[in-house]
Amino acid sequence: MSYRLVRPWLFRRDAEAAHEWTLCRLAALPPVALAALRRTYARSAPRTVFGVRFPNPVGLAAGLDKDGRALHAWPALGVGFIEVGTVTRHAQPGNPAPRLFRLPASGAVINRMGFNNAGAAALAARLDALGPLPVPLGISLGKSKVTPLDEAVEDYLFSLRALRRYADYVAVNVSSPNTPGLRSLQDRPALAALLAALRAEAGPTPVLVKVAPDLTDQALGELLEVCTEHGVAGLVATNTTLSRDGLAAADADLAAEAGGLSGRPLTERAREVVTFIAKRSELPVIGVGGIMTPDDALRMFDAGASLVQVYTGLIYAGPALVRRIVGELR
Repeated sequence: MSYRLVRPWLFRRDAEAAHEWTLCRLAALPPVALAALRRTYARSAPRTVFGVRFPNPVGLAAGLDKDGRALHAWPALGVGFIEVGTVTRHAQPGNPAPRLFRLPASGAVINRMGFNNAGAAALAARLDALGPLPVPLGISLGKSKVTPLDEAVEDYLFSLRALRRYADYVAVNVSSPNTPGLRSLQDRPALAALLAALRAEAGPTPVLVKVAPDLTDQALGELLEVCTEHGVAGLVATNTTLSRDGLAAADADLAAEAGGLSGRPLTERAREVVTFIAKRSELPVIGVGGIMTPDDALRMFDAGASLVQVYTGLIYAGPALVRRIVGELR
């Protein structure tokens, strides 16, 4: 009810400004407020995946809290794990604004943020000062825009070395549509070289790969072969899409905006990718993309996901979405 009251005010503001306002308020919540939120939202449905125990299987997707600014707030809002980032070796401002757009009639968001973040060293300093979290922490690693593709491996390795001690798992983001050339790292030779280096450096920390929903079945099958060969612990499926299928006519004026599309139009495709992975591989999958209702989450689990993540669903439904999903699982 509280979110339904505040959402119209947030939706009257620029999308990125509303995002920033929300992060600032969450980061500033005092312990007494966090305790009250925890009593309202936190629910338990534990499970263990790739050797990590999760208090419940509904997590926060990467991108919502890139720099880990509100890490104590998210568990109080009920999430069973948090994925921060995508973080890059070098601090970078991302793409010029405006770069984040709501499409309310479609239940969707388009973003071309471009990995805006304070850099791996800054995130490491924040995590070091923060101390242990009550839920597992995933860290999404990406390539700096200034780094040439032929130097991408060392770029990822720098971030991994800086952050692995804080991570319950790391997710290798080679699928964002908003960094030029990044998706070429999903090709077999490039991905094999990258994963060989990261797996050798990661030690016991599980390494996951985040995939694009726009891959063909053949390309996705080759990616799964490379992941299996190099001991990847799991997949995150999926990132945002370049497709504009499924948009409502009322959102046609925003369809031409560059960037990745998330939300309701991605629901079916993300589930198809998870189904494909589950049938072709024994690797655990974190299902993400278009989870807007508890039913969407349950169908993602039925498709083969071991865990799920939410982002756009939180924008439209608020934090009660997590509680409702976990309640259905319980």
